[in-house]
Amino acid sequence: MSVGKNIPHDSAKTHVTGESVFVDDRPEVRGEVHVGIVGTTVASGILAGIDAEEALRDPDCLGVYTAADFHAKKWGTIVHDQPFLVIDRIGYHGEPAVLIASKTRDSVERIKRKIRLKEEAHPGIFSIDEAKAQGAVLHRAPSPFRQGDPEGALASAPHRLQGTFRVGGQEHFYMESQAAIAYPLENGQVEVHSSSQHPSETQRVVAEALGRSFHDVVCVVKRMGGGFGGKESQAAPIAAYAALVADRLKRPARMVLTKDQDMIITGKRHPFQNEYEIGFDGEGRILALKVQIQSDGGAYTDLSGSILERAMFHVDGAYFIPNVHVEGVCYRTNYHSHTAFRGFGGPQGTMTIEAILEDIAAVVGKDPAEVRSLNLYRGDRVRTPYGQQVENNLLPEIEKRLRLSSDYEVRLQKIREHNARKCGTVKGISLTATKFGIAFTARFLNQANALVNLQLDGTVQVSTGATEMGQGVNTKIGQIVAHALGLPMERVRVMPTSTEKNSNTSPTAASSGSDLNGMAALRATDRIRARLIALAKLKFQGTVSTMERELEVLEAPLDPGFEFRDGQVREISTGKEVPLLELIQTAYQNRISLSGYEHYKTPGLGFDKVKVSGKAFGYFTQGMAVSEVTLDEYTGELKVDRTDILMDLGRPLNPGIDSGQVTGAFVQGMGWVTSEHLYYNDRHALVSHSPTTYKIPNVQDTPRDFRVSFIENDGNPQTVHGSKAVGEPPFLLGTSVWTAIKHALSFRNGGRPVEIVSPATPEVILLALEKAKGRNVR
Repeated sequence: MSVGKNIPHDSAKTHVTGESVFVDDRPEVRGEVHVGIVGTTVASGILAGIDAEEALRDPDCLGVYTAADFHAKKWGTIVHDQPFLVIDRIGYHGEPAVLIASKTRDSVERIKRKIRLKEEAHPGIFSIDEAKAQGAVLHRAPSPFRQGDPEGALASAPHRLQGTFRVGGQEHFYMESQAAIAYPLENGQVEVHSSSQHPSETQRVVAEALGRSFHDVVCVVKRMGGGFGGKESQAAPIAAYAALVADRLKRPARMVLTKDQDMIITGKRHPFQNEYEIGFDGEGRILALKVQIQSDGGAYTDLSGSILERAMFHVDGAYFIPNVHVEGVCYRTNYHSHTAFRGFGGPQGTMTIEAILEDIAAVVGKDPAEVRSLNLYRGDRVRTPYGQQVENNLLPEIEKRLRLSSDYEVRLQKIREHNARKCGTVKGISLTATKFGIAFTARFLNQANALVNLQLDGTVQVSTGATEMGQGVNTKIGQIVAHALGLPMERVRVMPTSTEKNSNTSPTAASSGSDLNGMAALRATDRIRARLIALAKLKFQGTVSTMERELEVLEAPLDPGFEFRDGQVREISTGKEVPLLELIQTAYQNRISLSGYEHYKTPGLGFDKVKVSGKAFGYFTQGMAVSEVTLDEYTGELKVDRTDILMDLGRPLNPGIDSGQVTGAFVQGMGWVTSEHLYYNDRHALVSHSPTTYKIPNVQDTPRDFRVSFIENDGNPQTVHGSKAVGEPPFLLGTSVWTAIKHALSFRNGGRPVEIVSPATPEVILLALEKAKGRNVR
């Protein structure tokens, strides 16, 4: 059977042989044109005019397009406030202002240089503090999360700390940049092939941009070369640019951004600046927390409101806080419109409490792991700040097992001995946790649909709204269907995602791709199985089908007394069996459908954001990591010596793919908190917009000793085969590297709390060491 096995990714071989087809690999067709973007050169101001005369004289230029050419002038996922192209007000440096259409790819840049923008620069907003002072708010959470009496508990707490936690943004750095090709069809229709996590959103935005009905637009997604959230919303305007040119010229149009263009134009992970006051006792037990979650949304709303709220949902991390008050505000600045990124605000929330716990441990003079253990959700202390209970809580068991398997106490003692020698390096170790809520916080998005077609030769085609971006969702869905029909995996093909087969779909995001689409595919398959089982019963009875029996078969419920295995359909109680292929032929000859279409919605969800009550998440994916680091005291260089991760993923659909997701998410999270620094110049233009200036982790940055394991958990029956989501939760464990850095620095800071920002680049580390050295000299 297929479920639970380490079946290779369905594109593994074609990826390594170069046969996988991405958007820009589609062959050019006759008459195809290339689309380029001209961006603004000021970060805030007015676009007073556009001079395109010289560009239009270029023999390769087929057209120049501005905001006036769009039917709808603005787009957005929540609020329609972002212009397709600058109308008048400039929101950020590099904002798209003009499109050009060129005969060849090579002439795009030449034509772009001939466009002249008349810009008036105005003062802008370039920090959360400036936005606060000017009241530039994009979104404010409807209500605070509140439990107990935080003011009273703070007033009576033996110890209190106040501070501001600052964490920077992050570039998605997917291998395939934003790309789309639009093909104009008859009767005003358009077919768009897009590198998008949300085909239905792309379909809608393209239709609105052109002034067409949704049924005139089809969006197809074969695969993406990475997404990480960056293609959830911001792929849509790229597709709209290609579609506009294709519609105007009645020729196919290709829009493919270079890595530099992509990084300059598109939004990043939101920077956060969270102000807190916390009260705790002499043991380090948290008594009360008040926190103001503050994010930099950039110039336009995008998904910032939902990201802010998920940060609020995750500010407790894995720890019980009896008295708590959490508020959230997202501010407008003159940077790119920040957007979804793996974790969707959860990492910025969780990292806040992990940073605070490090400082609490320093104040009370205890090992940070002991303080974390003291505050961990356990027993009857499982109520979150938003009122939901942490059910099926494996955090205490995970902690117990991981501390043993990682030799935490032994290594901690060796680190203390090493640091006492003062040999030019200083070491640190840290244990942090993830408790990631699984569901879209927008309840209506928790739905999916699937179409399963069983062919006459016993092979299967599966279509869902899930989009494949390398995470293996297609492989998992294929396994689910193959398992249900008792077929080998190679007999099942998961098809490209298309809005004409699966409409009104949700984005492949929130770690829910397999949960939602896998369950929809299973239900669609079960509908076919129910009909085949009903036919098998008739065969065993020797009864000839009649019209009445056809209807009976079509409406048959699924009988659990049968199993599909090794190409046979078997009645468990009698041992009777019939070949699946024979049943398929019988069904076809008796006009019984061999296709199944089903819709699925996550049950039990319903959270009132105003009243702060209800169930926000279906369940929590839990895990912990122990990371050990070495810092060079002369250069600030960081080495991650070892990381141990223990995750609760329920009953994994594919342990091999899930292990890859855990390691990849951790390394990406580690990069966010250590090396990935976004640099802007004095004109507020992004300087770090290429691999030469923006440092993602390479193989030399990964832990020298990297161990990943899963804990057994059969307590998640509401999901497909009892599995748990894996895409985002391990990302939060990258924080353990940052807290290990704080731990190492504390040895040179006299055991006092260490204030550092994230990312903790070598410069940040070296400055912290120098500051500690000066303090100790005094």
